[in-house]
Order: sequence, then structure tokens, then C-alpha cells
Amino acid sequence: MENTKDLTEHSSRSERKRRDSFGMFDGYDSCSEDTSSSSSSEESEEEVAPLPSNLPIIKNNGQVYTYPDGKSGMATCEMCGMVGVRDAFYSKTKRFCSVSCSRSYSSNSKKASILARLQGKPPTKKAKVLQKQPLVAKLAAYAQYQATLQNQAKTKSAVSMEGFSWGNYISSNSFIAAPVTCFKHAPMGTCWGDISENVRVEVPNTDCSLPTKVFWIAGIVKLAGYNALLRYEGFENDSGLDFWCNICGSDIHPVGWCAASGKPLVPPRTIQHKYTNWKAFLVKRLTGAKTLPPDFSQKVSESMQYPFKPCMRVEVVDKRHLCRTRVAVVESVIGGRLRLVYEESEDRTDDFWCHMHSPLIHHIGWSRSIGHRFKRSDITKKQDGHFDTPPHLFAKVKEVDQSGEWFKEGMKLEAIDPLNLSTICVATIRKVLADGFLMIGIDGSEAADGSDWFCYHATSPSIFPVGFCEINMIELTPPRGYTKLPFKWFDYLRETGSIAAPVKLFNKDVPNHGFRVGMKLEAVDLMEPRLICVATVTRIIHRLLRIHFDGWEEEYDQWVDCESPDLYPVGWCQLTGYQLQPPASQSSRESQSGSSKQKKKAKSQQYKGHKKMTTLQLKEELIDGEDYNFLQGASDQESNGSANFYIKQEP
Repeated sequence: MENTKDLTEHSSRSERKRRDSFGMFDGYDSCSEDTSSSSSSEESEEEVAPLPSNLPIIKNNGQVYTYPDGKSGMATCEMCGMVGVRDAFYSKTKRFCSVSCSRSYSSNSKKASILARLQGKPPTKKAKVLQKQPLVAKLAAYAQYQATLQNQAKTKSAVSMEGFSWGNYISSNSFIAAPVTCFKHAPMGTCWGDISENVRVEVPNTDCSLPTKVFWIAGIVKLAGYNALLRYEGFENDSGLDFWCNICGSDIHPVGWCAASGKPLVPPRTIQHKYTNWKAFLVKRLTGAKTLPPDFSQKVSESMQYPFKPCMRVEVVDKRHLCRTRVAVVESVIGGRLRLVYEESEDRTDDFWCHMHSPLIHHIGWSRSIGHRFKRSDITKKQDGHFDTPPHLFAKVKEVDQSGEWFKEGMKLEAIDPLNLSTICVATIRKVLADGFLMIGIDGSEAADGSDWFCYHATSPSIFPVGFCEINMIELTPPRGYTKLPFKWFDYLRETGSIAAPVKLFNKDVPNHGFRVGMKLEAVDLMEPRLICVATVTRIIHRLLRIHFDGWEEEYDQWVDCESPDLYPVGWCQLTGYQLQPPASQSSRESQSGSSKQKKKAKSQQYKGHKKMTTLQLKEELIDGEDYNFLQGASDQESNGSANFYIKQEP
């Protein structure tokens, strides 16, 4: 009869599994089902009140475990000596870990079993229990867990006041973050899918006093980059326990993961009283709901694998002389960002940060192949373990046809100043290289030997035809010392005997990038490229973005391409382990005289517009050990859409 009953129950469970369209309830049931257990043993004098009927239970490996409410504790089986959570034990007195132990205790084998246990022999009947650790150790661990919970509560309140939290920053100001799909180079940027509000996930249940990690289902209330504001299922419109987390984190799972992994689903303690049948509640709420793809965590892991490895050699721009490149070695890789150490740096402190898709790095031999200036290393042979990076790992530029009408030396154009990224300046093509690369100089502030020229590709989104700024109402920085203001291109071209570069030669592709004014993101400070800061998109001109660093004046803003690998979604630093620079307060701006931002401030004031330093001043500053960094155009990837450029002719 007992075997028949077991088969009937097994068949019933199988039928429920087939009806379960989510695959998430295999390990979950509610207390509405029969969970009573009979015991033939006599109850002791010390009665323990039964658990409330609405306390959820978890079925796992064929056993029924009732999780404690935080008031009960641990218990030791009087039959076999095993230790477990008290509420998981059988009978009202909670003296036995299983039905078999309860019955055995009252049988003729009781004395023999007890004697065997005292002698260190295994019991005649093995009981299934939650934990099999010594009582003292388990009680100590439980007490430590409770103390940890209290300390965490205190720590969280302290961190939220002193540290920066993207969640608090966005929620308190009703900000909107740029979606992950805007950043094709970032993890999950090309496979983010339909992750949006109302998507359900399984997450750790923090509203619980259990000594073990349990989970519950939550829905996405708001998305901000990788970060999601979640609300536990069952809280309806109550936002009291809403919390932010990184959706790509290791504790976020699609619905059904707990059932497949044998993990318990436990409703938050705050709402346990609301329903008697939680399974029916979840079936109703989750019918037709979306969740993460089953392979989401695998995709996250794969998208965070980077082909660049330490000890790889590359050619990178010389941050002290923009006109040339040098050999550098990859020191470390964080989230696709490379810390490059120039090969001749003996103490390995002369470094440069950039993304692996940056147009500033190239394979060994690139400079020679296109005719770019290159600083030969004093090191005659490669150091042990160093090897050249395979050329196919670098960002590809669009092929161009230089056989027909093409850029020529002396042609005028407008270009982002790499020494002051907040300005677009009057510029001149100084040299035409192979494969579509150009050497460009900023009018009015060039060195006689061309040491401050910089290299842009012809398809770079950082160069523009004459008249671009006027058309798009952007302030154009005139040549240093030019007195005929306001600046007019027609007059300037006539005075200098120059011609404008043909409009048709410039990159007119404008992808459907998805950025909007006001969106938040994490952006590299390209004047201090090791820093990634909280930032905002303040203006959009075709594919050009004006990036503002929160808490800093507009003079530190930077023009960046929409596909630049130096822009990241909110939560990227947390995901990759990179340090994020929070918004600067007014007091910190005034007090950080020796900080990196202050260093940047000094540079931007010196390099800005007509106040840019002379070549002699630059050389003197370099002698003093002050370095400057350089932005070259952003990723030159294929894009869709187009924008029209034209020149406004004047008589």
C-alpha cells in the first residue's frame, strides 16, 4: 500500500510538472498541501507550537523542508544524533529528524541504536537531514550569520551616505541611462535582446533570516544600463524593499533556474502572510511573463573574454609627441581596456590606457607600412615572454579609394583638438599617408617641425568639412592669433590662399545609435584616460556626442563619437571591477588641487582655444615631467543612415 501511495504521489507530481509552462515550480510547493508527519513516539512534556499553516515549504530531493521564521533555531535528533534546523524536524516536539528515527526510537531497537551512537558507530537507520555538522559548530555558524546580517545592515547605511550609488543617483534625480544596446563594444552590447521592464528573474531573498541562501522571484521596475531596479513578486505597488543590482551579476538567474538547480524559492518574510498558496499565486502572475534567456549567464561570460593578453606588443601613439608612435607592451586587461607600458620604461610606470578597439593602437609594423613617424626602441630584441599582437585583433578601418579625387596637403577642414577635446578647431592637412590616414595640424599653434601633428583616418568621425560647426551651431575655435572675428571661412580661405577639403570625402554615415540628450553613462576622461567618470550626454550632432562629466564645469566637456570604445553603460565599472569616479562636488573641486582632475583643469586651460601654449612652452612643460594625452577618432565601424554636410558660400 505504501509503495502504491508513493507511485500515486510521484505520478501526480509528474503531471503538475507537465502542466508547468515555466519549468520553475519543480522545486516549490505551498503549505496548503499535506505536510503532516505521524509519529508513534510519545510526545514529551515540552510542547512546541506548530508552525503557521501559511509558512511556505520547499520540496527538494523528495523531502519536505520547512524553513524557520527566525525564532526557532537548531535541534539534535534524539535517535541518530544528527543536527538540523529545528523546524525541519518531525513531530510537535521536534525531537527527531525523520519519521524513521521517530518510529525507531519507540521500537525494540531504541536501546541498541542509542548504544551504537554512544560507541561512535553509525545508526541502524540513516536519517536525511539538512545539515550534518557538529551541534556546537552549527550553532556558532548560525550565531555568526545573525551577527553578519546586523553588521551588513549598519554597513549599507554607512556606504550609501559616503559612497556613490548609481541606483540612488538615478532614482533621486529621475535620470535616464543610455541602454546597453548603444554600446556595441561593451559586454552584451550586441546580444542584450528584449531585456526591459517587467522581465522576471530569480534573485537572492534578502528579506529572510535563514542561515542559508534562498531565492525569490523579482520583476524589473526600471533599467539603467546594466543596473536594474527590482521588486520582489508579491509586493504589488509597495516599493519599500525595491533594490538595485547589476543584471549581469552572478546572483541573477532566469525563472526556472532554482528548480533546475535544486535551490529553494522562499517568499520574503514581509509578505509571507499574504497568500496561503504561493504556487498558485506565481502561476497566475508569471503566465505570459518574460524572463532572461536560459544561456544568459553564459553569454555574459563569453562577452567578457578578450583576445588581448598581457605581454603582447603593440604600436601606440607617443603621448609626449603626438606625431609618432612607440612600441608598448600590454600590462593588464580590464573589461577590454588595456594598460600599456612603453617598452623602454624600466620601472614600468610610463604607461597609457586605451580600449582594445581604440584607433590609437596598431600592430607592430603599422607605422612603417603607411609612412607614419615611429620612435625606434633602444631595446634591440624582444624581452622574454613578449610577443607581437596578431594584426587581425585590431579595429578595422574602412577601405578608401585614394586613386581618384582625394585629400591633399594644405587643404583646410575642421577637427576635434586632441589636446582640448571640448573644442573643434580650424585645421590643415599636413601630410597624406597610405591606407587613408592623414596627418593634421591645428592652425595657429603648430610646431615648425610638425611634432604636434596628429593622425586621423579619412573616415574618422573626428574630422569635418569646412562649415560643419556653423551649420550645426557649434562654436568653432579660430587659429591662435587670428584677429578678424567673428571668424568667416570664406575670408580665411582667401587670405591663406587655401582650399577646403571636398565635402564628399568625409564620413557621412550616421548610425541609429540610440543616444538621447540627458542620458547617463560612464565615460573615459580622455585627458586622463585611466579615469572613468559619471557622465551625461548633453548634445547630439549627427553621430557626435557632447559628453559632460557630472559635477564639473562645461569647459571639461569632450566631443566623442557615438561608437567610441571609451563610452560604457551604467554599471560597466561594477561589472568589470574598474573603479568609477563619482560626480565631483563643489567643495571637492576647490580642494583637489593636486588631484588628477586638477591636473586636467590646468591642461585644458592652457590648451583651450587661442590660449593654447606655444611649442616652446610645450617643450618646457615636457621637461618638467608633465605629460599630455591624445584622442584620435573613435571606432570607424560600418554604420547605417547618413547626414548631409555642405559649405555655406559667401560672396
